[in-house]
Amino acid sequence: MNKFTKYYFLGIGGIGMSALARYFHVKGFQVAGYDRTETKLTTDLVTEGIRVSFNEDVEEIPFVFTKPESTLVILTPAVPDNHPQLKYFRDNNFTIQKRAQVLGNITRQSKGICIAGTHGKTTTSTITAHLLYQSQVSCNAFLGGIANNYNTNLLLSTESNLVVIEADEYDRSFHQLSPYMAVITSVDPDHLDIYKTEKAFLESFEHFTSLIRPGGALIMRKGIEIVPQLQKGVKLYTYSMDEGGDFCAENIRTLKGEIHFDFVTPNDRINDVRLGVPVLINVENSVAAMALAWLNGVSMEELRTGISSYSGIYRRFNLVYKSDKVVFMDDYAHHPSELKASISSIRNLYPDRKITGIFQPHLYSRTRDFAPAFAEALSQLDELILLDIYPAREQPIKGVDSELILRDVKLENKTLCSKENLLPLLKEKQLDVLVTFGAGDIDKLVPLIKDQLKKNSN
Repeated sequence: MNKFTKYYFLGIGGIGMSALARYFHVKGFQVAGYDRTETKLTTDLVTEGIRVSFNEDVEEIPFVFTKPESTLVILTPAVPDNHPQLKYFRDNNFTIQKRAQVLGNITRQSKGICIAGTHGKTTTSTITAHLLYQSQVSCNAFLGGIANNYNTNLLLSTESNLVVIEADEYDRSFHQLSPYMAVITSVDPDHLDIYKTEKAFLESFEHFTSLIRPGGALIMRKGIEIVPQLQKGVKLYTYSMDEGGDFCAENIRTLKGEIHFDFVTPNDRINDVRLGVPVLINVENSVAAMALAWLNGVSMEELRTGISSYSGIYRRFNLVYKSDKVVFMDDYAHHPSELKASISSIRNLYPDRKITGIFQPHLYSRTRDFAPAFAEALSQLDELILLDIYPAREQPIKGVDSELILRDVKLENKTLCSKENLLPLLKEKQLDVLVTFGAGDIDKLVPLIKDQLKKNSN
């Protein structure tokens, strides 16, 4: 990787790809890339001085990036094999690496703190990065979301050799990493289009544990049913929210809308920690993050300060709008377990209010594989508005649509709706607590919904 001076990204607008693009740009290299659609993130990259094209024609590749000996092409799995620019780079013998390969190289040159899990990894990674970054330890971080504390998905430090990385199980990407320490938050089956069976999915996490370097540590959520394959000299710890383990929370309580808890380590505790983002599920994520930070030398007082000052992630349980009439929240949840946990947390915040959820399923394969589990999770709502499936990288699958979920949802108030008809539909409803869920392009509707709610409240 050291021989390259130019980096071209195919799929530069992805949250993980954009962090890498920013990294090489800040390091002084020439960076450019392609993405299919213009988003706030691509606009930010352009503002920062990175050239981004939305046209897949080969002629759009800047001339300075057409020399194989000096240009590394970085690829996201979402880019299809027949993409014209990808074909050009392959035909002309460019070095092409997946994002995970590049991150793997970075972990081999530093102390990688890698957070894996079907859900919870973005939040846990971001809390971990914040705890380290605001302490005397410091860190670098490539995050899977935009941290509200820093308004970016990339943190850099000249003082630290630690790098926090979200270890993505899709396409077995996390097998490219060389962790110093790792967390596994959850292993609920997902991406069965890649893994085919639950057994293969679980085995991929077991292989991930074998990559942790001697002298490091694995922190695994208590109750996860995999057998870690640890190298000699790797320590194993467990954690939980309130079920014991080497690290856990005790005395969890809500005081004036704020969540407080006691943080327990193998040989110490911090009493009365205040959670900066008062969502119950974040207690568990915070315990894992605090465990990592504690093992890397963050002081007890720095842990207390860091957790209370953590302000969340864009599209992770965000409070978008609040008035006397309505509360509007937005969340990235797109797996049944995430939905279940998110809705439960919202119910905990607003136990006596009507909760209306708008859910956009993500991927035909995920909808096919988990339709009953989606229906069960969404049945926790009081009312459901279900949008069409967001395909992302996939082609339609015969017989798979949102109706597959809706028919098993045990609610009287449930409806299918197109994105085009959503705003008119919401205008006719008496809303109390409204939440948008999904990993597709539902975020583009969030500001429009907010504007309409504001007008209706006036």
